[in-house]
Amino acid sequence: MLKLLIILFTVFLSMAQPSYSSDYIGAHVPNAQKVGEGRLVYLFFNVYDAALFAPKGELKREEPFAIQISYLREISAKKIADRSAVEIRNQGRYSEEQVARWNQEMLEIFPDVSKGVRLTGVYDPKGETIFYKNSEEIGRIQDADFSQAFFDIWLDEKTSSPDLRRKLLGNS
Repeated sequence: MLKLLIILFTVFLSMAQPSYSSDYIGAHVPNAQKVGEGRLVYLFFNVYDAALFAPKGELKREEPFAIQISYLREISAKKIADRSAVEIRNQGRYSEEQVARWNQEMLEIFPDVSKGVRLTGVYDPKGETIFYKNSEEIGRIQDADFSQAFFDIWLDEKTSSPDLRRKLLGNS
């Protein structure tokens, strides 16, 4: 009986370790650990699960971080890019020309997704956003304003998904 308890305790401890990122995230975000995670639900439909990774699990906007989206349904690249542009436009800080240009750049990078596909955006404080589909790099946008606007879709206080923001920031 004691032997069984020791085995179960050992298994429990191995499961209780912090959530670490994938290698491609770790290549950009030193000591990347999960800050928080949550699910986006729209009109009773599960759309995606999101996770925020930052150095040592602590988000600081002057350091690199990543948001990983795991899709729970099929969505076209156009819908993803257009919805991202709407969210950026709603922030009210960028010109229509900027939003239109960024929408076009996202359309050129984002793929159509199906259930189980992961898209990840990596924030580089030098002003570059690096995108991955699963673990393969699919594109980069070198524009500090875009980086700020894109990640503010989830992290800004005025996000359209405040519950998801709260969970991503580890405030469940």
